[in-house]
Amino acid sequence: MSDLTPPKAAKKDHFTTHHGIERNDPYHWLRDDNWQQVMRDPDVLDKEIRTYLEAENDYFEAHMEDSADLRERIYTEIRGRIKEDDSSVPFKDGDYAYFSRTLEGQQYSQICRSDRDGGNETVLLDMNKEAGEGYFRSGGAAHSPDHKLVAWSADRNGSEYFTIYVRDVATGDELKDEIASTTGGVTWAADSKSFFYTVQDDNHRPHKVFHHTLGDNPSNDKLIYEEPDSGFFLGVGKTNSGNYIIIDSHDHETSEVRFIDAHTLGAPTLVAERKNGREYSIDDADGVFYIRSNADGAEDYKLMTAPVDNPGIENWQDLVPHRPGVLLKGYFLKSRYLVRKEEFEGLPRIIVRDLKNGQEEEISFKEEAYTLSVSAGYEFESDEIRYYYSSPTTPPQVFDYRIDSKARTLLKTQEIPSGHNPDDYVTRRLFATAPDGAQVPVTILHRADFEPNGKAPLLLYGYGSYGMSMSAGFSISTLSLVDRGMVYAIAHIRGGMEKGYNWYTSGKKHNKKNTFNDFIAAGEMLVEQGYTSKGNIAAMGGSAGGMLMGAVANQAPDLFASILALVPFVDVLNTMLDDTLPLTPPEWPEWGNPITSKEDYEYIASYSPYDNIEAKDYPAIFVMAGLTDPRVTYWEPAKWVAKLREHKTDHNSLILKTHMGAGHAGMSGRFEKIKETALAYAFALQTTNGAK
Repeated sequence: MSDLTPPKAAKKDHFTTHHGIERNDPYHWLRDDNWQQVMRDPDVLDKEIRTYLEAENDYFEAHMEDSADLRERIYTEIRGRIKEDDSSVPFKDGDYAYFSRTLEGQQYSQICRSDRDGGNETVLLDMNKEAGEGYFRSGGAAHSPDHKLVAWSADRNGSEYFTIYVRDVATGDELKDEIASTTGGVTWAADSKSFFYTVQDDNHRPHKVFHHTLGDNPSNDKLIYEEPDSGFFLGVGKTNSGNYIIIDSHDHETSEVRFIDAHTLGAPTLVAERKNGREYSIDDADGVFYIRSNADGAEDYKLMTAPVDNPGIENWQDLVPHRPGVLLKGYFLKSRYLVRKEEFEGLPRIIVRDLKNGQEEEISFKEEAYTLSVSAGYEFESDEIRYYYSSPTTPPQVFDYRIDSKARTLLKTQEIPSGHNPDDYVTRRLFATAPDGAQVPVTILHRADFEPNGKAPLLLYGYGSYGMSMSAGFSISTLSLVDRGMVYAIAHIRGGMEKGYNWYTSGKKHNKKNTFNDFIAAGEMLVEQGYTSKGNIAAMGGSAGGMLMGAVANQAPDLFASILALVPFVDVLNTMLDDTLPLTPPEWPEWGNPITSKEDYEYIASYSPYDNIEAKDYPAIFVMAGLTDPRVTYWEPAKWVAKLREHKTDHNSLILKTHMGAGHAGMSGRFEKIKETALAYAFALQTTNGAK
């Protein structure tokens, strides 16, 4: 194989029949029968599959060789915008304050502690020392209520199986309490002598909650709850007061909650049994549970209350009623206040409610597009909250807000060492009209001296699944595109929740094609408005957004110059037909179940990117995958690329990079991630016209 000759995958017949429909999938062989073991140990991958993936990697490197200088410049620019030696704003908790720190030249962060008002800083965990030479991903760290211990976790191959460790703060030594194959999170009991955690089955589904007492052999840990439904996930956490351990069973549209007194550690108590389509979550204050739910047709959610000692649904009482179009995204309790986050017309706001008199205060901003989040901190009795604000032109800012005095204090604005002038950039919020008349929000960032004459290239980003809203926040990376004359745009398409819960449901299951139509409509609107021209758009998306990339490449290939598909979920039908694969049963509420429903089968088959490849010209396509990815298994992008090579009639680039020791999140380490970004951006710039 010469450097610029693409690999050609072998074809091996693989016939299946569902609902009387026979299909042949000649690239099925790329799915290793031993895939579960490959997730834990990549070295056991079938030799023939490894040979093909490595040939694709060699071709990828050869194809991208001429972009080396551009990639290095982009990498240097992005890294130059990072203050490498930086610290987060500390959160106070009792006698101490906790924060994270990054050091110049180091890939990972440190977890640190100081006295409450500063001084006597201690490094509790240095992830740079823990990482070693290979893949490393931290699953987070949680200090015990008595501040003597830190539980933390790590994934060392990208498979998202985390091992939990417990460190003695005074000595810096690890205890013998090491627990493998967990989801990574730890929830401490109130006495600091034990904690709760979840483990995953062989299909990567969190399905059991265990209680571990320090010093005990983990093999003897007490099973607290096992989820019997293969379509449900388990999570464990704690109310903000610290009074209750919360066990949450859920899929994408139904939930069921149990709670345990964090002090007495009795048996779990069920709040309300699961009912298909009903979701709810709980927090507490002063003997009352506050419940966010879509019960009684509250599509955009409402808040209710119930007594802790009798929390059944028959006792749920409305506190903040349902308001159609005002999406209640989240909430938490302080001892005297209720804090909730809402979205209206795609813009976020924070509402603070006095629990005693019901008075409310709104925190919002005036830019056309921005992102806003809020944190409770560690201290339940405090009258202070912290919120975070940014926009495409404004670097992230951290504020403390005193609820009693309504005083806002700016604690930190992200420093851009290489310099950044917000006045050099413009953020716009426009709307595209979808084929069915829906108005699709589009956030745009460009240079202040930009002229909408249709000559500029444009990168259009989209996701549109699981109700996830795409924030319009600041990105140090995208400036490297915009500064070269490219326009950067985010299409807030259906399948997300930018315009309420209906925006989500109108882009899932048998409405999924709205997601793709919205994205194409956004691109066409940007052409009509002079922000770019047809055939000069680089489209980008990852995971379920990678499915979007595959679908629009099939549906409107001439609109795009290139497609950047990162860990793309492109083999939708085959994956949803295989209930042995990671996460498939929990995904049926999102996509439909083609095993039991012919209607679901036919609808998924009508848009699944892999199943709709045709003999025609396609845009240039850039694909990245991870061998140990449990969310989008490596063979999906590999099969997609192999089939595209067989059928496409153009000579445009088609390249696949599979990380042979990483998973869904790509390479570990903050600088390695920048290199990945630079690689993708170089491809986008080289395949569009007009960038400087």
